[in-house]
Amino acid sequence: MKRYSAFAIAREAMRQHTGWDRAWAKRPPKKHYDVIIVGAGGHGLATAYYLGKNFGITNVAIIEKGWLGGGNTGRNTTIIRSNYLQDPSAAIYEKARSLYEGLSQDLNYNIMFSPRGVIMLAQTQHEIRGYQRTAHANSLQGVTTEWIGPDRVKELCPIINIDGPRYPVLGGLWQARGGTARHDAVAWGYARACSDMGMDIIQQCEVTGVKRENGKVTGVETTQGDIGCNKLGMVVAGHASVLAEKAGFRLPIESVALQALVSEPIKPCMDVVIMANTVHGYLSQSDKGEMVIGGGTDGYNNYTQRGSFHHIEETVRALVETFPMISRLKMLRQWGGIVDVTGDRSPILSATPVDGIFVNCGWGTGGFKAIPGSGWAMAELMAKGASPLTDEFSMYRFREGKFIDESVAAGVAH
Repeated sequence: MKRYSAFAIAREAMRQHTGWDRAWAKRPPKKHYDVIIVGAGGHGLATAYYLGKNFGITNVAIIEKGWLGGGNTGRNTTIIRSNYLQDPSAAIYEKARSLYEGLSQDLNYNIMFSPRGVIMLAQTQHEIRGYQRTAHANSLQGVTTEWIGPDRVKELCPIINIDGPRYPVLGGLWQARGGTARHDAVAWGYARACSDMGMDIIQQCEVTGVKRENGKVTGVETTQGDIGCNKLGMVVAGHASVLAEKAGFRLPIESVALQALVSEPIKPCMDVVIMANTVHGYLSQSDKGEMVIGGGTDGYNNYTQRGSFHHIEETVRALVETFPMISRLKMLRQWGGIVDVTGDRSPILSATPVDGIFVNCGWGTGGFKAIPGSGWAMAELMAKGASPLTDEFSMYRFREGKFIDESVAAGVAH
């Protein structure tokens, strides 16, 4: 009997329910577009959507080598927050969080946004100082967060053990308007809106080369033939360096696997998101009752999209002390995604050495939360050549030493 993955089952259910593939599956690509976006994940689809909505650019093709939302967008753990330390980070993530609040109405598609709140636990004196510093920075940035004590943490999450022998809970950074959304619904909502604008979403179409003339992009070579364009947006996450090499330049990123797992469904017991950086894990409960568990990236560069035994051992072992009840649960499924990580753990939204090519990558372990803000900023950058949300995220900042150091905020937790 043929076995299907959870992603394939979800994709087929959505196809039958909405007919989302009928609008463009049989639509052949044109010979030339004003803009081509490579990557039909959340960031790529959001970029195309805001190009149309904000700037009236609708002669757009979104090219995907696999299927819509089949990469990191369909493999993440759906956490949304904006309590970052550095000003440029806080600006783009807060833009994304605020857009998420009204995204279901904007797209006329329920993305199941749940502002349940996010707690980042402090379990060492060093973390107390760090999160209090972030709370003060957020206050200046206009991002609503607060420092809370262990009693308040216990009140918000009764199943937590605040008196762990190795790492007791000393408090936390609380963002009440953070939360989660349904990752597949975000991709499908943007895709349907893009299709309604007349944009082409071309699946099973891999880019095999980038065509240039006199230092300017003129199109792409694909498995479905050559397609011309005036501007090209590369939004392919962990494969950004591979695609950049086809265009003749290199990116300062590395690709690693990030794994997650979910437990068997249980009754509601936790209605907030908890991140514990010291023990290297995080936990939330899905609408179906599954405990969604994740941790850090693999310790070596790779392009795998599967789970491994060491991740289960390291991550679950880290969380069992803080959440004793999970020791009794059975694992339902495990998976991996390919994340692209920069040296300062901040993204790249930038023009490139090739005229007309723009790149959006380097989101590391926290790209899902940024999708609306990333798309908004990338669309402005491609349409106008500059955006206040992307000015600090140039690919050239590493050469100039202008780092946006979020190694604590984005390098470990989500």
